[in-house]
Amino acid sequence: MAGTASGMIASGAAHGRSLERPPSDGVSSLSFSSSSDLLVCSSWDGSARLYDGPRNVCRASFSQQAPVLDATFQDDSRIFLGGLDGVVKRYDFFARQEATVGQHLAGVRCVEWLPERGLLATGSWDRTLSCWDPRIPQGSNQAAQLRLPGKIFSMSHAGQRLVIATSSRHVLIYDIRKMDGLPEHERESSLRYQTRCLRCYPNATGFAISSVEGRVAMEYFDMSESVQAKRYAFKCHRKSDTGQDTVYPVNALAFHPSYGTFASGGGDGNVNIWDGANKKRLCQIPGYGTSIAALAFSRDGRHLAVAASYTWEFGEQDHPADAIYVRPMHDVEVKPKPRM
Repeated sequence: MAGTASGMIASGAAHGRSLERPPSDGVSSLSFSSSSDLLVCSSWDGSARLYDGPRNVCRASFSQQAPVLDATFQDDSRIFLGGLDGVVKRYDFFARQEATVGQHLAGVRCVEWLPERGLLATGSWDRTLSCWDPRIPQGSNQAAQLRLPGKIFSMSHAGQRLVIATSSRHVLIYDIRKMDGLPEHERESSLRYQTRCLRCYPNATGFAISSVEGRVAMEYFDMSESVQAKRYAFKCHRKSDTGQDTVYPVNALAFHPSYGTFASGGGDGNVNIWDGANKKRLCQIPGYGTSIAALAFSRDGRHLAVAASYTWEFGEQDHPADAIYVRPMHDVEVKPKPRM
């Protein structure tokens, strides 16, 4: 990837407003609502917090004993969450009601609401993908259970496809209209090292995948030779000092909903904005002070939520307290620039 068109990096750019009442231990996910500016944050402290992101207001919170590994919206009141204890729950923030949706044998790393099907997909460290119908009482609501070749590390869906990355570097692509058998396609990640994050393109033509070894790969669903020739990977989130490279994991990816550009967040504490189609970095937001654990664009792309939360790349060490920032984004930072 090239640098910004002007050769300048947006050093000194504001980090955004720090949200009140951040989690006390390890942010595990961030997700904006698809119909409002509400933001849900899950954490290893056992909480899920609901924020009005741009207004810096914590609207409500949920707590349990087990760490919450992922959370996503069903609607502006209700969220689904997956816990380290393997329990999948639905929680209504405003009615203050919780219900168990399902159970895995190990931690539930990913939860993804599929509104097209009215189903919740959950991916677990027990190497299974399950689909649940929350309209049906627990015990008879499991619509599908699929055994996968590794622990599920990341999951994303766009259009009619659900894409899953596992611990064995497998990537499985499912058609959500038929989740009762084999994947539509299965491939090995083009990155040699462990996967950290996978996110689908907003136009549902492919996905980006990142690894612990400071790389991102751009992939496509169409298996024709001409389309597959467009695949590529690039290095990022690295620092060079006296000829020595320090490589940081790329923990988080988030696509702009309108422009298709994307943000990456690394263990170096920096956020980069990329134009993947033109292979350029548009800007950098540096210096969050600790690892970037999660990223999310708002539904209109006008705000980017950033979780600055140490992700233990270097083991036990002192680190800043967890913080969540919501940063206004301007077109010059996220809109693709015309080709020269």
